[in-house]
Amino acid sequence: MDSTDSTIRSYSNRLTPFVEWCEEEPVESVGELSGWLLDEYRRSLTEDAPVTVKGKMMAVKQLLGYLGRIDAVDTELEEKVPIPKLSAEDERSEIKLAPDDASSLLAYYRESKTWYGTPRHTLLEVLWFTGCRLSGIRALDFEDYDNERGILRFVNRPQTGTRLKNGKDGERPVAIPPEVVDVLDTYIHRERFDKRDEHGRRPLFSARQARPSKTTVRAWSYLGTQPCVYTGCPHGRERPKCNYRERNYSGSCPSSRSPHQVRTGSITWQLNCGMPIEDVAERVNSTPAVIRRHYDVATGDEKLEERRRDYLGDLSISDNE
Repeated sequence: MDSTDSTIRSYSNRLTPFVEWCEEEPVESVGELSGWLLDEYRRSLTEDAPVTVKGKMMAVKQLLGYLGRIDAVDTELEEKVPIPKLSAEDERSEIKLAPDDASSLLAYYRESKTWYGTPRHTLLEVLWFTGCRLSGIRALDFEDYDNERGILRFVNRPQTGTRLKNGKDGERPVAIPPEVVDVLDTYIHRERFDKRDEHGRRPLFSARQARPSKTTVRAWSYLGTQPCVYTGCPHGRERPKCNYRERNYSGSCPSSRSPHQVRTGSITWQLNCGMPIEDVAERVNSTPAVIRRHYDVATGDEKLEERRRDYLGDLSISDNE
């Protein structure tokens, strides 16, 4: 691949999420774009590290600059693209689902007759124990789940709408503990919509419209990580009256966490369990260098105390207790 091909591919990768977001809104033409919509797009990039958000927004700015020059949009629209300013600390995302919070949430869900096996519970289990991305969740088909062996297979299928972030290189099998298998089996038996998507595929995580949108997966994550499901509200709100419990407002809760923030916490937790960084990188489809730079947000005490332990070879939420 020459430098021109590489540049084109880079721009395509950065602009594809913007195109997909416009389709979900829906924004049918560039003439409908506004400063408010551009800021809404920036706010939707909660799974990405700050440096990635800046790269994606710069790509949108350059696109609008070109569209302005050919009179497809107002020439002033380019200047309305919100570009985040990064400090040295912004190079890494410090917001995560803390391992203690994840342990408390999962323990509660596993004992709850009401919430066990619901989409929000099942999603949290899979996100936490695999460290996968939102795109990985949406890519899973029913046939990718092997409950007898306890394996989830992440497969790249760009021709039918679910490209993994790293394409073919993102394909991998990931083992899950028996407790997660039990949750998934319950979800499939009791909660999952047995529908096919527009390509005839059977998504593992399914909604009324078959394969869930990114917005739906985010809402499950936001609702599933709110601490008020098992304890008092840390923000002094009354749960019955709190609008953060509603799907459309769930992401505004200061304690709710996006799939990316669950992934960040999961990677830190797996490292704290003693798993070598090379094994974690393979499991979550990343590299040791990227994990050290963007995802490993353990505190100094966590690194000093917890990582002295030998590699456990088994991941369990009880390891944090």
